[in-house]
Amino acid sequence: MAENIILSSLKICKALTRIAHEIVEKNRNTQDIILVGLLTRGVPLAHRLSLLIHDFEGLLVPVDSLDFKSYRDDIDYCTNPPNMESTNYFTSNITGKIVVLVDDVLSTGRSVRASMDALVRHGRPQCIQLAVLVDRGHREIPISADYVGKNIPSSREERIQVKLTEIDDSDLVICMTRSKNQLLRI
Repeated sequence: MAENIILSSLKICKALTRIAHEIVEKNRNTQDIILVGLLTRGVPLAHRLSLLIHDFEGLLVPVDSLDFKSYRDDIDYCTNPPNMESTNYFTSNITGKIVVLVDDVLSTGRSVRASMDALVRHGRPQCIQLAVLVDRGHREIPISADYVGKNIPSSREERIQVKLTEIDDSDLVICMTRSKNQLLRI
């Protein structure tokens, strides 16, 4: 596969700084915000956003994590009902709060839909917003992000990979493309 670096560490930092500013501008009362990182890479991104907001607002926005996998719509609910224990990472009281879901890549929208299903099991937020580092398109359901680090129009054959220091020991966003020979074998 051919790899093309889309965002370097510096560009990721700039994108997150812009997103943090936009969150503050849109939600004047930062005391009502809770950042909820979607497992796996959304969690460190949410922590970074919280620290950035603290840097220019002086308030540390709470961060929580959410495991949404048992709420995916590609699971047969008749034979595999949602496992409420899978969201045991989640600890915040979200009722009446502004919840900003944080994820690394937005594509079809199915992970976000599943996350909203999992989230409302924990309370009724005032509103739910979405922040993503990368929006690559290809929606299958009508979901859009409120805050986007970078729009990366890509083909379905391309794969967008986000690497974060907390998990992968480096910060990069890479677009991987199959070579013509690999596409012919499919």
